[in-house]
Amino acid sequence: MSTLSAPAFLTGPGIARLRQFVESFSELLSSTEGESEILQSGSKLLARLIAHDDWLPAVYAQPDPERYRQYLLHCDSRERFSVVSFVWGPGQGTPIHDHRTWGLIGMLRGSERSERFEMGANGELRTTGPPDVLFEGEVEKVSPTIGDIHRVNNASADQASISIHVYGGNIGVIERATYTIDGTEKRFVSGYANSEIPNVWNHLVTS
Repeated sequence: MSTLSAPAFLTGPGIARLRQFVESFSELLSSTEGESEILQSGSKLLARLIAHDDWLPAVYAQPDPERYRQYLLHCDSRERFSVVSFVWGPGQGTPIHDHRTWGLIGMLRGSERSERFEMGANGELRTTGPPDVLFEGEVEKVSPTIGDIHRVNNASADQASISIHVYGGNIGVIERATYTIDGTEKRFVSGYANSEIPNVWNHLVTS
């Protein structure tokens, strides 16, 4: 009988923190259908997770020299929510884009700058204010109902930054759009940087 090696995801320290977060978020979605409550209570759960930086396996924290990476950490079996790590190399960022579902963004390491936009009456995009900088331990909300279009970049020019995102669906397969400042949109599906399906349910790993 051959022996299969456990994926690196299951052997990282502190993985029980992510498992508890997934369980708690699933319970939250089962007990409420209101987006406002999901964002409010979900923000507290995410803040609790990112208060500790001992659980994200190194394989899902690797930057790419060419572009940012989005790693799937967990997707709910009914695709009610997904959890991903965004890894930004120095100076890397996104085009202007939307999400088309609610989302929570928690800063685990480093910092990132977010510039929000709204669609004007003439179809052009305009900023809604000065850029916000998200620092370690802070959580930001996005949603089509409260503001869904933004542009994000690593606020550090000399080190990688990592944020943990939770979305109201399987974000890697949702058709979304990038935008130019004149409002022209281009559809895209992001996918994920990892090819394996992570598994948080190895209860033998509790540290």
